[in-house]
Amino acid sequence: MMRQEHLRDLLGRFPRLRLAVVGDFFLDQYLVIDPALAETSLETGRTCHQVVARRCSPGAAGTVVANLAALGAGAIRLVGAIGDDGEGYVLRRGLQALGTCLDDLLLLPEWFTPTYTKPMRRDPAGECELERLDHKNRAPLPAAVEERLIAALRRLAPQVDAVIIADQVSERNCGVITDRVRAVLADLAAAHPTALFFADSRERIGEFRGVVTKPNRAELARALGSPAGEALDSAEAGTLGQQLAARTGQPVIVTLGAEGSLVCSATETCPIPAVPVSGPVDPVGAGDSTTAGIVCARCAGADWPAAAFFGNLVASITVQKLGMTGTASPQELLEQWGRIPERWDLPPCAGLGGVKPG
Repeated sequence: MMRQEHLRDLLGRFPRLRLAVVGDFFLDQYLVIDPALAETSLETGRTCHQVVARRCSPGAAGTVVANLAALGAGAIRLVGAIGDDGEGYVLRRGLQALGTCLDDLLLLPEWFTPTYTKPMRRDPAGECELERLDHKNRAPLPAAVEERLIAALRRLAPQVDAVIIADQVSERNCGVITDRVRAVLADLAAAHPTALFFADSRERIGEFRGVVTKPNRAELARALGSPAGEALDSAEAGTLGQQLAARTGQPVIVTLGAEGSLVCSATETCPIPAVPVSGPVDPVGAGDSTTAGIVCARCAGADWPAAAFFGNLVASITVQKLGMTGTASPQELLEQWGRIPERWDLPPCAGLGGVKPG
């Protein structure tokens, strides 16, 4: 049975958490275009789209950080590398505003700050996202930078409750989570068993060892060589999730969008329902908000099913924030909890009663 006091108790523990986020920090840049102001270039005769507003926020690993901060996590350390450029300045300013420690977020003159530029056409019915412009680094991470990041991880691992790994860049070894960094993270997880090491990866979730992983169904299918991809059903996802858990030696949380999620060990699967939402939704950043919720809840004493459900609760709020990578505050979570129908309940394995007292 769900009880609101369990949720309040869980939220009350978040300010004591000490967390590190390592990975690829992007700038999310939204450019709002007003079609009514379009001009024609005198030089080329092509349309000049007029930007009338700009919204910038930390993206990728930065979205995880923004959600951790919104949930009230006490201390957040960042480990990564960005460019020493204008986008990097804006990104650092956004991360500083979240109250995080940027001592190990390296500035590299030879690098781009990874940026997702999202043109948004302003229509009478609202904003419509157009084709995105991506700025990414397509050369391998310099070895000297890799050494500095590994040194920071070794220093921080004994000091934190969790290390969140955000592997965003698809091109191998061109982001922060290189093959060598991934191997070092496995060694650190083994050396610090009381800390939670939690990985999210677009392309290489199947290559992590000794850490908790959170694939969506397409990432899971790719990791286990299934041709089903996004068509993977929940039963097949449970079977593959168990296989991945056997490979990694740690639990696997499989996210299934509106179908909720699965908590998988090597031998069993627990289905976790999604929280009902209505109206239009925007899934951008939902996975990152889920990660933040799961890690905070687990480190605050929730068992794995309860932590996974808490992650779904967080995502149910952020997906309703359109045209942005949203976050969820404790007050919003309590209000969302209050909107859940009284007769709607969790399966026995997934109640927030699974929170250790203390």
